[in-house]
Amino acid sequence: MHKVKYSENSLKDLRRIEKKTAQRIIKKIHFFSQQKEIFKYAKPLINFGKNKYRFRIGDYRAICKINKSGHIQILMVLNIKHRKEIYLR
Repeated sequence: MHKVKYSENSLKDLRRIEKKTAQRIIKKIHFFSQQKEIFKYAKPLINFGKNKYRFRIGDYRAICKINKSGHIQILMVLNIKHRKEIYLR
């Protein structure tokens, strides 16, 4: 089980998305955080830095960083955007 934290950028991203879609994204991220094998649902990102993963939620992608400090595991949601926009830098 993972504790979920949202970055300021991800909260801004959620505010820009239609409310119903944003609620579905939050619900799905919560689902992912409750799974024992979270990496079964995530794809590692190669050019984005260490411990960063992508979760697919319909047409949206959540870029997350998974930290392990002691026995606490934290899923930090960095960005949430449409699949056409998420990989642009």
